[in-house]
Amino acid sequence: MKSAFLVIKEQIEHFYLIRRLSVYELKSKNKSNYLGMAWEIINPVIQIMIYWFVFGSIRQRADIEVVPGFEVPFIHWLLGGFVLWTFFYQSTIQGSKSIYTRLRMLSRMNFPMSVIPNIAIFSQFYTHLVLLGVTFIIFQISGYYVSVYFLQIIYFVFATFCLVFAISLITSTLSTIIRDVHMFLNATLRMLLYLSPVLWQLTILDEPLSTIMKVNPLYYIIEGYRAAFFGTEWYFINHWQYSLYFWGLVVVLLLLGSKIHVKFRRHFIDYL
Repeated sequence: MKSAFLVIKEQIEHFYLIRRLSVYELKSKNKSNYLGMAWEIINPVIQIMIYWFVFGSIRQRADIEVVPGFEVPFIHWLLGGFVLWTFFYQSTIQGSKSIYTRLRMLSRMNFPMSVIPNIAIFSQFYTHLVLLGVTFIIFQISGYYVSVYFLQIIYFVFATFCLVFAISLITSTLSTIIRDVHMFLNATLRMLLYLSPVLWQLTILDEPLSTIMKVNPLYYIIEGYRAAFFGTEWYFINHWQYSLYFWGLVVVLLLLGSKIHVKFRRHFIDYL
């Protein structure tokens, strides 16, 4: 518990530094490209079009029933979940290798190592905000107009941020000690795409398998995003039991991640 409070305090005290370095990192990453930071948007758009072509056009996917009596085209249903998946995947991957790829820099600078995963996450967060804006415009043009339910997107963005940071604290520490952890995480997340309700609905599964699959916290966030975009319900209120489970899991991951991070970070420079 003490380690978690210390880590959270470090994030608050160095919030300005996190924002400044995350912007610098995003710009430096794309400075050699002719299209610059536009590639941060182009890449996920290409992925969305590929998945839509394969799962929507070739297989002739029917409209998706998001709530009883309300069906939407597959491409809009896919977009509502994939915009979240892109942020989660990229942030988790970048966060997991954030410390060991910056060890030389950290040996010469004086700020807490716990802010490093957050810098990587924030650099992806800016891209996510742009993608959210593009998705919002597409939904308006397509006739899915904004409603008061869209306000809950703020809650689910924050929930995603907390989940990714908690995971990154664990994986960035373990990846610094054992580099294979990052490769294993990358392979696991690619598999997780097909075990999450991004490309297909869990309702096609029989019980108890569909309930077991909801142990995945991504289900909660993805369905929350779709509820916000389509204006179907206050998801985090109507499914309050799931909300309690999600935040309980985040707290456990944060406590675990903070403990191992604080315990091993003084030895990180030894892994150079």
